[in-house]
Amino acid sequence: MPSYLSPGVYVEEVEAGSRPIEGVGTAVAAFVGFAADGPFDTPTLVTNWSQYTQAFGDFVEGTYLAHAVYAYFLNGGGSCYVVRIGAPAADEAAALPAGNAAGGAAPGGKRGKGGGASALPAGPRAALGGFQVGPLDGAASGELTVEVADASGDTPAEDAFTLVVKRGGQPAESFDVSAKRGQRNYVVTVVRERSRLIVVEEAAPAAALARPENQSVAVPAAAALVGAVVPAADVTPAQYVGSADDRTGFAGLEAIDEITMLAVPDLMSAYEHGTLDAEGVKAVQLAMIAHCELMGNRVAIIDPLPELSPQQVKEWRMVGAGYDSKYAALYYPWAKVADPTTGRNRFVPPSGAVAGIWARNDESRGVHKAPANEVVRGAVDLAVQLTKAEHDLLNPIGVNCLRAFPGRGIRVWGARTLSSDPSWRYLNVRRLFNYLEESILVGTQWVVFEPNDDALWARIRRTISAFLVNEWRKGALFGLSPDEAFYVKCDRETNPAEGIDAGQVVCEIGVAPVKPAEFVIFRLAQFSGGTSLVNE
Repeated sequence: MPSYLSPGVYVEEVEAGSRPIEGVGTAVAAFVGFAADGPFDTPTLVTNWSQYTQAFGDFVEGTYLAHAVYAYFLNGGGSCYVVRIGAPAADEAAALPAGNAAGGAAPGGKRGKGGGASALPAGPRAALGGFQVGPLDGAASGELTVEVADASGDTPAEDAFTLVVKRGGQPAESFDVSAKRGQRNYVVTVVRERSRLIVVEEAAPAAALARPENQSVAVPAAAALVGAVVPAADVTPAQYVGSADDRTGFAGLEAIDEITMLAVPDLMSAYEHGTLDAEGVKAVQLAMIAHCELMGNRVAIIDPLPELSPQQVKEWRMVGAGYDSKYAALYYPWAKVADPTTGRNRFVPPSGAVAGIWARNDESRGVHKAPANEVVRGAVDLAVQLTKAEHDLLNPIGVNCLRAFPGRGIRVWGARTLSSDPSWRYLNVRRLFNYLEESILVGTQWVVFEPNDDALWARIRRTISAFLVNEWRKGALFGLSPDEAFYVKCDRETNPAEGIDAGQVVCEIGVAPVKPAEFVIFRLAQFSGGTSLVNE
Protein backbone atom coordinates (compact mmCIF):
# COMPACT_ATOMS: atom_id res chain seq x y z
CA MET A 1 0.00 0.00 0.00
CA PRO A 2 1.31 3.51 -0.82
CA SER A 3 2.03 6.01 1.96
CA TYR A 4 0.06 9.26 2.17
CA LEU A 5 2.14 11.85 4.01
CA SER A 6 0.90 15.17 2.65
CA PRO A 7 -2.53 16.53 1.72
CA GLY A 8 -3.48 16.17 -1.94
CA VAL A 9 -5.25 14.13 -4.63
CA TYR A 10 -3.76 10.74 -5.47
CA VAL A 11 -4.40 8.70 -8.63
CA GLU A 12 -3.57 5.01 -8.47
CA GLU A 13 -3.84 2.06 -10.84
CA VAL A 14 -5.53 -1.01 -9.40
CA GLU A 15 -6.50 -4.43 -10.75
CA ALA A 16 -9.97 -4.41 -12.26
CA GLY A 17 -10.78 -7.92 -10.99
CA SER A 18 -10.86 -10.96 -13.25
CA ARG A 19 -8.51 -11.10 -16.21
CA PRO A 20 -9.83 -12.27 -19.57
CA ILE A 21 -8.66 -15.54 -21.10
CA GLU A 22 -7.67 -15.37 -24.75
CA GLY A 23 -8.02 -18.42 -26.95
CA VAL A 24 -4.76 -19.96 -28.12
CA GLY A 25 -4.00 -20.93 -31.71
CA THR A 26 -5.23 -24.30 -32.91
CA ALA A 27 -3.71 -24.69 -36.37
CA VAL A 28 0.08 -24.96 -36.33
CA ALA A 29 1.46 -28.11 -37.93
CA ALA A 30 4.84 -29.81 -37.67
CA PHE A 31 6.30 -31.88 -40.52
CA VAL A 32 9.27 -34.24 -40.29
CA GLY A 33 11.02 -35.66 -43.34
CA PHE A 34 13.69 -35.44 -46.04
CA ALA A 35 14.49 -32.23 -47.92
CA ALA A 36 16.91 -31.11 -50.61
CA ASP A 37 18.55 -28.45 -48.49
CA GLY A 38 18.36 -26.68 -45.15
CA PRO A 39 19.43 -27.32 -41.56
CA PHE A 40 19.18 -30.79 -40.07
CA ASP A 41 17.15 -31.49 -36.91
CA THR A 42 16.31 -27.84 -36.39
CA PRO A 43 12.60 -26.93 -36.16
CA THR A 44 12.17 -24.10 -38.66
CA LEU A 45 9.05 -21.93 -38.82
CA VAL A 46 7.70 -21.31 -42.33
CA THR A 47 4.53 -19.40 -43.13
CA ASN A 48 4.22 -19.95 -46.88
CA TRP A 49 5.54 -22.11 -49.71
CA SER A 50 8.14 -19.57 -50.80
CA GLN A 51 9.72 -19.57 -47.36
CA TYR A 52 9.87 -23.36 -47.45
CA THR A 53 11.66 -23.45 -50.83
CA GLN A 54 14.12 -20.79 -49.67
CA ALA A 55 14.98 -22.80 -46.57
CA PHE A 56 14.67 -26.41 -47.75
CA GLY A 57 14.64 -26.39 -51.55
CA ASP A 58 11.96 -27.57 -53.95
CA PHE A 59 10.29 -30.93 -54.59
CA VAL A 60 12.62 -33.92 -54.47
CA GLU A 61 11.88 -37.10 -56.36
CA GLY A 62 11.23 -40.06 -54.10
CA THR A 63 10.31 -38.04 -51.00
CA TYR A 64 7.06 -36.62 -49.62
CA LEU A 65 7.97 -33.78 -47.25
CA ALA A 66 7.78 -31.03 -49.89
CA HIS A 67 4.50 -32.40 -51.23
CA ALA A 68 3.04 -32.46 -47.71
CA VAL A 69 4.04 -28.87 -46.94
CA TYR A 70 2.79 -27.69 -50.34
CA ALA A 71 -0.55 -29.44 -49.79
CA TYR A 72 -0.74 -27.94 -46.29
CA PHE A 73 -0.52 -24.37 -47.58
CA LEU A 74 -2.71 -25.14 -50.60
CA ASN A 75 -5.49 -26.42 -48.34
CA GLY A 76 -5.47 -23.43 -46.01
CA GLY A 77 -2.58 -23.89 -43.59
CA GLY A 78 -1.10 -20.71 -42.17
CA SER A 79 2.19 -21.62 -40.50
CA CYS A 80 4.12 -24.77 -39.70
CA TYR A 81 7.40 -26.07 -38.36
CA VAL A 82 9.62 -28.25 -40.55
CA VAL A 83 12.24 -30.66 -39.23
CA ARG A 84 14.67 -32.06 -41.76
CA ILE A 85 16.17 -35.44 -40.79
CA GLY A 86 18.68 -37.79 -42.41
CA ALA A 87 21.96 -35.96 -41.89
CA PRO A 88 24.71 -37.89 -43.74
CA ALA A 89 27.85 -39.01 -42.00
CA ALA A 90 30.91 -36.88 -42.58
CA ASP A 91 32.49 -39.39 -44.98
CA GLU A 92 29.22 -39.73 -46.92
CA ALA A 93 28.69 -36.01 -47.40
CA ALA A 94 31.77 -35.68 -49.58
CA ALA A 95 30.71 -38.62 -51.73
CA LEU A 96 27.18 -37.49 -52.57
CA PRO A 97 26.44 -37.67 -56.31
CA ALA A 98 26.11 -34.34 -58.03
CA GLY A 99 22.59 -33.05 -58.21
CA ASN A 100 21.27 -35.51 -55.60
CA ALA A 101 20.23 -32.85 -53.12
CA ALA A 102 19.21 -30.35 -55.73
CA GLY A 103 17.14 -32.58 -57.92
CA GLY A 104 13.93 -30.67 -57.37
CA ALA A 105 12.04 -28.72 -59.95
CA ALA A 106 12.69 -25.09 -60.64
CA PRO A 107 10.02 -22.62 -59.52
CA GLY A 108 7.04 -22.84 -61.78
CA GLY A 109 6.90 -26.62 -61.85
CA LYS A 110 9.36 -27.34 -64.73
CA ARG A 111 12.95 -28.43 -64.60
CA GLY A 112 15.69 -26.23 -65.89
CA LYS A 113 17.74 -27.21 -68.91
CA GLY A 114 20.57 -28.44 -66.73
CA GLY A 115 18.28 -30.74 -64.74
CA GLY A 116 17.64 -33.26 -67.46
CA ALA A 117 14.17 -32.36 -68.74
CA SER A 118 12.46 -35.71 -68.97
CA ALA A 119 8.83 -36.66 -68.52
CA LEU A 120 9.89 -39.91 -66.80
CA PRO A 121 12.53 -40.44 -64.12
CA ALA A 122 15.88 -41.64 -65.35
CA GLY A 123 17.05 -45.02 -64.14
CA PRO A 124 17.64 -48.68 -65.04
CA ARG A 125 15.34 -50.37 -67.57
CA ALA A 126 14.60 -53.94 -68.67
CA ALA A 127 13.54 -54.95 -72.18
CA LEU A 128 9.95 -56.05 -72.71
CA GLY A 129 9.59 -56.67 -76.44
CA GLY A 130 9.49 -53.26 -78.12
CA PHE A 131 9.15 -51.56 -74.76
CA GLN A 132 11.27 -50.89 -71.70
CA VAL A 133 10.12 -51.24 -68.11
CA GLY A 134 11.73 -49.65 -65.08
CA PRO A 135 11.02 -48.80 -61.44
CA LEU A 136 9.09 -45.70 -60.44
CA ASP A 137 10.78 -43.47 -57.87
CA GLY A 138 12.72 -46.30 -56.25
CA ALA A 139 9.69 -48.54 -55.80
CA ALA A 140 11.60 -51.55 -57.12
CA SER A 141 13.40 -52.07 -53.83
CA GLY A 142 10.68 -54.61 -53.04
CA GLU A 143 11.81 -57.08 -55.80
CA LEU A 144 9.47 -56.20 -58.66
CA THR A 145 8.72 -58.47 -61.60
CA VAL A 146 6.51 -57.83 -64.61
CA GLU A 147 4.60 -60.64 -66.31
CA VAL A 148 2.96 -60.56 -69.75
CA ALA A 149 -0.11 -62.77 -70.04
CA ASP A 150 -2.94 -63.29 -72.51
CA ALA A 151 -5.66 -60.65 -72.49
CA SER A 152 -8.95 -61.46 -70.82
CA GLY A 153 -12.08 -62.05 -72.88
CA ASP A 154 -13.12 -64.53 -75.57
CA THR A 155 -11.68 -62.84 -78.68
CA PRO A 156 -9.05 -60.29 -77.62
CA ALA A 157 -7.31 -58.15 -80.20
CA GLU A 158 -3.88 -59.23 -81.44
CA ASP A 159 -2.21 -56.27 -79.76
CA ALA A 160 -4.00 -56.77 -76.41
CA PHE A 161 -2.35 -58.36 -73.37
CA THR A 162 -2.43 -58.29 -69.59
CA LEU A 163 0.45 -56.73 -67.67
CA VAL A 164 0.81 -58.04 -64.11
CA VAL A 165 3.20 -56.34 -61.67
CA LYS A 166 4.35 -58.48 -58.74
CA ARG A 167 6.15 -57.30 -55.64
CA GLY A 168 7.93 -59.89 -53.57
CA GLY A 169 6.23 -62.60 -55.64
CA GLN A 170 2.74 -61.33 -54.85
CA PRO A 171 0.49 -59.58 -57.43
CA ALA A 172 0.42 -55.84 -56.74
CA GLU A 173 -1.03 -54.35 -59.95
CA SER A 174 -2.72 -55.64 -63.09
CA PHE A 175 -3.56 -53.79 -66.29
CA ASP A 176 -5.40 -54.81 -69.47
CA VAL A 177 -3.43 -52.95 -72.12
CA SER A 178 -2.64 -52.69 -75.80
CA ALA A 179 0.69 -52.47 -77.62
CA LYS A 180 -0.84 -50.27 -80.33
CA ARG A 181 -0.23 -46.56 -80.03
CA GLY A 182 -3.46 -44.56 -80.29
CA GLN A 183 -5.58 -47.06 -78.38
CA ARG A 184 -7.26 -45.81 -75.22
CA ASN A 185 -5.59 -48.58 -73.24
CA TYR A 186 -2.14 -48.08 -74.75
CA VAL A 187 0.32 -49.68 -72.33
CA VAL A 188 2.53 -46.59 -71.94
CA THR A 189 -0.45 -44.35 -71.19
CA VAL A 190 -2.18 -46.76 -68.82
CA VAL A 191 0.95 -47.44 -66.78
CA ARG A 192 1.85 -43.77 -66.62
CA GLU A 193 -1.56 -42.83 -65.27
CA ARG A 194 -2.29 -45.77 -62.98
CA SER A 195 0.84 -47.53 -61.82
CA ARG A 196 2.55 -46.67 -58.56
CA LEU A 197 5.43 -49.07 -59.09
CA ILE A 198 6.73 -49.05 -62.67
CA VAL A 199 7.16 -46.96 -65.80
CA VAL A 200 6.95 -48.23 -69.40
CA GLU A 201 8.60 -46.50 -72.36
CA GLU A 202 8.84 -47.18 -76.07
CA ALA A 203 12.13 -48.78 -77.06
CA ALA A 204 11.39 -49.13 -80.79
CA PRO A 205 9.80 -47.03 -83.55
CA ALA A 206 6.02 -46.98 -83.53
CA ALA A 207 5.86 -49.16 -86.64
CA ALA A 208 7.90 -51.87 -84.92
CA LEU A 209 5.88 -51.97 -81.72
CA ALA A 210 4.11 -55.28 -81.16
CA ARG A 211 2.57 -57.26 -78.38
CA PRO A 212 5.35 -58.70 -76.17
CA GLU A 213 5.53 -62.45 -75.84
CA ASN A 214 4.24 -64.04 -72.65
CA GLN A 215 7.16 -63.78 -70.26
CA SER A 216 8.29 -62.73 -66.80
CA VAL A 217 10.85 -59.92 -66.52
CA ALA A 218 12.65 -58.76 -63.39
CA VAL A 219 12.53 -55.01 -62.95
CA PRO A 220 16.02 -53.69 -62.12
CA ALA A 221 16.36 -52.04 -58.72
CA ALA A 222 16.40 -48.29 -58.71
CA ALA A 223 19.43 -46.48 -57.42
CA ALA A 224 18.82 -45.62 -53.80
CA LEU A 225 18.72 -41.98 -52.83
CA VAL A 226 21.43 -41.37 -50.27
CA GLY A 227 22.96 -38.69 -48.12
CA ALA A 228 21.13 -35.38 -48.13
CA VAL A 229 17.81 -36.72 -49.37
CA VAL A 230 17.06 -40.30 -48.34
CA PRO A 231 19.96 -42.06 -46.58
CA ALA A 232 18.50 -45.42 -47.49
CA ALA A 233 21.25 -47.44 -45.84
CA ASP A 234 21.28 -45.54 -42.54
CA VAL A 235 17.87 -44.10 -41.67
CA THR A 236 16.37 -45.69 -38.57
CA PRO A 237 13.25 -45.11 -36.47
CA ALA A 238 15.49 -43.34 -33.95
CA GLN A 239 16.25 -40.60 -36.51
CA TYR A 240 12.56 -39.83 -36.90
CA VAL A 241 11.92 -39.88 -33.16
CA GLY A 242 15.04 -38.00 -32.14
CA SER A 243 15.79 -36.70 -28.66
CA ALA A 244 14.13 -33.98 -26.62
CA ASP A 245 17.45 -33.21 -24.89
CA ASP A 246 19.32 -32.80 -28.17
CA ARG A 247 16.34 -31.12 -29.91
CA THR A 248 16.35 -33.66 -32.75
CA GLY A 249 13.54 -35.45 -34.60
CA PHE A 250 9.97 -34.80 -33.57
CA ALA A 251 10.91 -35.30 -29.91
CA GLY A 252 12.72 -31.97 -30.23
CA LEU A 253 9.33 -30.34 -30.83
CA GLU A 254 8.54 -30.65 -27.11
CA ALA A 255 10.03 -27.18 -26.68
CA ILE A 256 7.43 -25.60 -29.00
CA ASP A 257 4.05 -25.35 -27.27
CA GLU A 258 2.14 -23.79 -30.17
CA ILE A 259 2.26 -26.93 -32.35
CA THR A 260 -1.15 -28.67 -32.57
CA MET A 261 -0.59 -31.23 -35.39
CA LEU A 262 2.20 -33.67 -36.14
CA ALA A 263 2.81 -35.43 -39.47
CA VAL A 264 5.75 -37.54 -40.71
CA PRO A 265 5.02 -38.07 -44.43
CA ASP A 266 8.50 -39.29 -45.31
CA LEU A 267 8.03 -42.30 -43.09
CA MET A 268 6.34 -43.72 -46.18
CA SER A 269 9.24 -42.89 -48.51
CA ALA A 270 11.60 -44.87 -46.29
CA TYR A 271 9.15 -47.76 -46.41
CA GLU A 272 8.92 -47.61 -50.21
CA HIS A 273 12.72 -47.50 -50.52
CA GLY A 274 12.94 -50.61 -48.36
CA THR A 275 14.79 -48.80 -45.57
CA LEU A 276 12.03 -49.44 -43.03
CA ASP A 277 9.67 -52.38 -42.91
CA ALA A 278 6.12 -52.35 -41.57
CA GLU A 279 7.37 -52.90 -38.02
CA GLY A 280 9.71 -49.93 -38.33
CA VAL A 281 6.82 -47.77 -39.56
CA LYS A 282 4.72 -48.95 -36.63
CA ALA A 283 7.48 -48.09 -34.17
CA VAL A 284 7.74 -44.52 -35.44
CA GLN A 285 3.97 -44.01 -35.51
CA LEU A 286 3.66 -45.34 -31.96
CA ALA A 287 6.34 -42.85 -30.96
CA MET A 288 4.37 -40.07 -32.70
CA ILE A 289 1.29 -40.98 -30.70
CA ALA A 290 3.29 -41.19 -27.46
CA HIS A 291 4.74 -37.75 -28.15
CA CYS A 292 1.29 -36.24 -28.66
CA GLU A 293 -0.07 -37.93 -25.54
CA LEU A 294 2.88 -36.64 -23.54
CA MET A 295 2.40 -33.07 -24.76
CA GLY A 296 -1.39 -33.21 -24.46
CA ASN A 297 -1.91 -30.31 -26.88
CA ARG A 298 -1.42 -31.88 -30.31
CA VAL A 299 -2.76 -34.69 -32.47
CA ALA A 300 -0.79 -37.08 -34.70
CA ILE A 301 -1.97 -37.46 -38.30
CA ILE A 302 -1.19 -41.05 -39.27
CA ASP A 303 -0.61 -42.13 -42.87
CA PRO A 304 -1.45 -45.70 -43.91
CA LEU A 305 1.01 -47.94 -45.69
CA PRO A 306 0.85 -47.57 -49.49
CA GLU A 307 -0.90 -50.01 -51.82
CA LEU A 308 -3.33 -51.35 -49.20
CA SER A 309 -6.83 -52.40 -50.15
CA PRO A 310 -9.72 -51.49 -47.81
CA GLN A 311 -9.67 -55.01 -46.36
CA GLN A 312 -5.90 -54.81 -45.82
CA VAL A 313 -6.26 -51.41 -44.16
CA LYS A 314 -8.79 -52.88 -41.74
CA GLU A 315 -6.44 -55.76 -40.91
CA TRP A 316 -3.47 -53.42 -40.55
CA ARG A 317 -5.47 -51.05 -38.35
CA MET A 318 -6.84 -53.73 -36.03
CA VAL A 319 -4.07 -56.35 -36.00
CA GLY A 320 -0.87 -55.05 -37.57
CA ALA A 321 -0.83 -51.63 -35.94
CA GLY A 322 -3.60 -51.81 -33.37
CA TYR A 323 -3.36 -48.14 -32.40
CA ASP A 324 -5.71 -46.92 -29.66
CA SER A 325 -5.33 -43.26 -28.81
CA LYS A 326 -7.47 -40.13 -28.57
CA TYR A 327 -4.46 -38.13 -29.74
CA ALA A 328 -4.20 -39.68 -33.22
CA ALA A 329 -6.24 -39.80 -36.44
CA LEU A 330 -5.76 -42.05 -39.48
CA TYR A 331 -6.69 -41.10 -43.06
CA TYR A 332 -7.04 -43.39 -46.10
CA PRO A 333 -6.42 -43.69 -49.06
CA TRP A 334 -3.49 -41.85 -50.63
CA ALA A 335 -4.26 -39.00 -53.03
CA LYS A 336 -2.94 -38.43 -56.54
CA VAL A 337 -1.40 -34.99 -57.12
CA ALA A 338 0.78 -33.32 -59.73
CA ASP A 339 4.51 -33.97 -59.28
CA PRO A 340 6.64 -31.19 -60.83
CA THR A 341 9.81 -33.30 -60.49
CA THR A 342 8.66 -35.82 -63.09
CA GLY A 343 5.97 -33.92 -64.98
CA ARG A 344 3.39 -36.57 -64.13
CA ASN A 345 0.91 -37.35 -61.38
CA ARG A 346 1.87 -39.41 -58.37
CA PHE A 347 0.25 -40.73 -55.21
CA VAL A 348 1.21 -39.08 -51.93
CA PRO A 349 0.26 -39.67 -48.29
CA PRO A 350 -2.80 -37.65 -47.20
CA SER A 351 -1.38 -36.14 -43.99
CA GLY A 352 -0.19 -32.85 -45.52
CA ALA A 353 -3.52 -32.00 -47.14
CA VAL A 354 -5.41 -33.13 -44.03
CA ALA A 355 -3.37 -30.80 -41.80
CA GLY A 356 -4.20 -27.91 -44.13
CA ILE A 357 -7.90 -28.83 -44.02
CA TRP A 358 -7.83 -28.80 -40.22
CA ALA A 359 -6.32 -25.32 -40.31
CA ARG A 360 -8.84 -24.12 -42.90
CA ASN A 361 -11.73 -25.52 -40.91
CA ASP A 362 -10.50 -23.86 -37.71
CA GLU A 363 -10.26 -20.51 -39.46
CA SER A 364 -13.65 -20.61 -41.15
CA ARG A 365 -15.78 -22.46 -38.58
CA GLY A 366 -13.80 -23.03 -35.40
CA VAL A 367 -12.00 -25.94 -33.77
CA HIS A 368 -15.32 -27.29 -32.46
CA LYS A 369 -16.49 -28.05 -36.03
CA ALA A 370 -15.53 -31.53 -37.24
CA PRO A 371 -12.91 -31.13 -40.04
CA ALA A 372 -14.85 -33.24 -42.52
CA ASN A 373 -17.02 -32.77 -45.61
CA GLU A 374 -14.22 -30.52 -46.84
CA VAL A 375 -12.71 -30.51 -50.34
CA VAL A 376 -9.14 -31.80 -50.70
CA ARG A 377 -7.54 -29.12 -52.84
CA GLY A 378 -4.90 -30.29 -55.31
CA ALA A 379 -6.09 -33.91 -55.38
CA VAL A 380 -6.97 -35.17 -58.85
CA ASP A 381 -7.71 -38.78 -57.94
CA LEU A 382 -7.53 -41.33 -55.15
CA ALA A 383 -5.53 -44.54 -54.93
CA VAL A 384 -8.75 -46.42 -54.12
CA GLN A 385 -12.30 -45.43 -55.07
CA LEU A 386 -14.12 -46.60 -51.97
CA THR A 387 -17.62 -48.00 -52.09
CA LYS A 388 -20.13 -47.44 -49.32
CA ALA A 389 -19.76 -51.05 -48.23
CA GLU A 390 -16.00 -50.62 -47.90
CA HIS A 391 -16.48 -47.36 -46.04
CA ASP A 392 -18.84 -49.21 -43.67
CA LEU A 393 -15.89 -51.45 -42.76
CA LEU A 394 -13.47 -48.63 -42.05
CA ASN A 395 -15.44 -45.84 -40.38
CA PRO A 396 -16.38 -47.79 -37.21
CA ILE A 397 -12.71 -48.60 -36.53
CA GLY A 398 -11.63 -44.98 -36.78
CA VAL A 399 -10.28 -44.85 -40.35
CA ASN A 400 -11.21 -41.47 -41.83
CA CYS A 401 -11.79 -41.96 -45.54
CA LEU A 402 -11.26 -39.69 -48.50
CA ARG A 403 -14.10 -40.11 -50.97
CA ALA A 404 -14.76 -38.83 -54.50
CA PHE A 405 -18.31 -37.65 -55.14
CA PRO A 406 -19.62 -36.77 -58.61
CA GLY A 407 -19.98 -33.02 -58.93
CA ARG A 408 -18.60 -32.42 -55.41
CA GLY A 409 -14.97 -33.34 -55.79
CA ILE A 410 -12.72 -35.30 -53.45
CA ARG A 411 -13.65 -34.75 -49.82
CA VAL A 412 -12.64 -35.82 -46.34
CA TRP A 413 -15.50 -38.05 -45.21
CA GLY A 414 -14.60 -38.94 -41.63
CA ALA A 415 -13.75 -37.19 -38.36
CA ARG A 416 -12.79 -39.83 -35.82
CA THR A 417 -9.82 -40.44 -33.58
CA LEU A 418 -8.20 -43.83 -33.09
CA SER A 419 -9.64 -44.12 -29.58
CA SER A 420 -11.86 -46.99 -28.48
CA ASP A 421 -13.39 -44.73 -25.80
CA PRO A 422 -16.75 -43.38 -27.07
CA SER A 423 -16.20 -40.15 -25.12
CA TRP A 424 -13.21 -39.34 -27.33
CA ARG A 425 -14.52 -40.84 -30.58
CA TYR A 426 -14.72 -37.58 -32.49
CA LEU A 427 -11.70 -35.58 -33.55
CA ASN A 428 -13.30 -32.18 -32.99
CA VAL A 429 -14.03 -33.07 -29.33
CA ARG A 430 -10.37 -33.97 -28.71
CA ARG A 431 -9.11 -30.82 -30.41
CA LEU A 432 -11.69 -28.63 -28.66
CA PHE A 433 -10.49 -29.89 -25.27
CA ASN A 434 -6.88 -29.31 -26.32
CA TYR A 435 -7.86 -25.72 -27.16
CA LEU A 436 -9.80 -25.14 -23.93
CA GLU A 437 -7.13 -26.68 -21.72
CA GLU A 438 -4.28 -24.74 -23.32
CA SER A 439 -6.24 -21.46 -23.29
CA ILE A 440 -7.12 -21.82 -19.60
CA LEU A 441 -3.56 -22.86 -18.77
CA VAL A 442 -2.03 -19.83 -20.46
CA GLY A 443 -4.74 -17.38 -19.36
CA THR A 444 -4.62 -18.18 -15.62
CA GLN A 445 -0.90 -17.91 -14.92
CA TRP A 446 -1.64 -14.81 -12.83
CA VAL A 447 -3.27 -17.04 -10.18
CA VAL A 448 0.06 -18.52 -9.05
CA PHE A 449 1.13 -17.21 -5.59
CA GLU A 450 -2.06 -15.18 -5.11
CA PRO A 451 -3.68 -15.39 -1.64
CA ASN A 452 -5.66 -18.64 -1.64
CA ASP A 453 -8.99 -17.46 -0.27
CA ASP A 454 -12.63 -16.93 -1.23
CA ALA A 455 -11.82 -13.77 -3.17
CA LEU A 456 -9.36 -15.64 -5.38
CA TRP A 457 -11.82 -18.48 -5.98
CA ALA A 458 -14.49 -15.99 -7.04
CA ARG A 459 -12.08 -14.31 -9.48
CA ILE A 460 -11.16 -17.69 -10.95
CA ARG A 461 -14.85 -18.59 -11.41
CA ARG A 462 -15.57 -15.28 -13.13
CA THR A 463 -12.54 -15.52 -15.41
CA ILE A 464 -13.19 -19.06 -16.62
CA SER A 465 -16.97 -18.59 -16.85
CA ALA A 466 -16.55 -15.52 -19.03
CA PHE A 467 -14.25 -17.46 -21.36
CA LEU A 468 -16.62 -20.43 -21.62
CA VAL A 469 -19.63 -18.17 -22.26
CA ASN A 470 -17.84 -16.79 -25.30
CA GLU A 471 -17.10 -20.31 -26.53
CA TRP A 472 -20.76 -21.27 -26.01
CA ARG A 473 -21.86 -18.27 -28.05
CA LYS A 474 -19.56 -19.40 -30.87
CA GLY A 475 -21.37 -22.75 -30.94
CA ALA A 476 -18.56 -24.80 -29.40
CA LEU A 477 -20.64 -26.03 -26.44
CA PHE A 478 -23.96 -27.83 -26.37
CA GLY A 479 -26.96 -26.31 -24.60
CA LEU A 480 -29.65 -23.64 -24.83
CA SER A 481 -28.08 -21.65 -22.00
CA PRO A 482 -24.65 -21.35 -20.38
CA ASP A 483 -25.92 -23.37 -17.41
CA GLU A 484 -26.57 -26.31 -19.75
CA ALA A 485 -23.25 -25.87 -21.58
CA PHE A 486 -20.77 -25.81 -18.69
CA TYR A 487 -20.16 -25.43 -14.97
CA VAL A 488 -17.25 -23.98 -12.98
CA LYS A 489 -16.82 -24.95 -9.34
CA CYS A 490 -14.12 -23.36 -7.20
CA ASP A 491 -15.11 -22.94 -3.55
CA ARG A 492 -14.62 -24.35 -0.06
CA GLU A 493 -15.82 -27.76 -1.21
CA THR A 494 -13.11 -28.15 -3.85
CA ASN A 495 -10.54 -26.41 -1.64
CA PRO A 496 -10.60 -27.91 1.87
CA ALA A 497 -8.20 -26.78 4.55
CA GLU A 498 -5.69 -29.55 3.90
CA GLY A 499 -5.51 -28.56 0.23
CA ILE A 500 -4.95 -24.92 1.15
CA ASP A 501 -2.19 -25.93 3.55
CA ALA A 502 -0.56 -27.85 0.69
CA GLY A 503 -0.59 -24.70 -1.45
CA GLN A 504 -3.22 -26.03 -3.86
CA VAL A 505 -6.20 -24.31 -5.43
CA VAL A 506 -8.58 -26.71 -7.20
CA CYS A 507 -11.16 -25.65 -9.78
CA GLU A 508 -13.51 -28.19 -11.36
CA ILE A 509 -14.76 -27.42 -14.87
CA GLY A 510 -17.30 -29.40 -16.85
CA VAL A 511 -18.21 -28.70 -20.47
CA ALA A 512 -20.66 -30.26 -22.90
CA PRO A 513 -18.95 -30.29 -26.32
CA VAL A 514 -20.93 -30.34 -29.53
CA LYS A 515 -20.59 -33.54 -31.55
CA PRO A 516 -20.92 -33.87 -35.31
CA ALA A 517 -24.05 -35.05 -37.08
CA GLU A 518 -22.25 -38.07 -38.49
CA PHE A 519 -25.39 -39.99 -39.42
CA VAL A 520 -28.20 -37.86 -40.85
CA ILE A 521 -31.47 -39.79 -40.85
CA PHE A 522 -34.72 -38.66 -42.45
CA ARG A 523 -37.75 -40.82 -41.71
CA LEU A 524 -40.45 -40.56 -44.35
CA ALA A 525 -44.01 -41.84 -44.04
CA GLN A 526 -47.09 -41.70 -46.21
CA PHE A 527 -50.21 -39.94 -45.06
CA SER A 528 -53.58 -39.44 -46.68
CA GLY A 529 -56.62 -37.30 -46.14
CA GLY A 530 -54.54 -34.57 -44.53
CA THR A 531 -53.78 -36.75 -41.51
CA SER A 532 -50.39 -38.28 -40.81
CA LEU A 533 -50.51 -42.04 -40.43
CA VAL A 534 -47.72 -41.79 -37.88
CA ASN A 535 -49.95 -39.88 -35.46
CA GLU A 536 -52.98 -42.15 -35.78
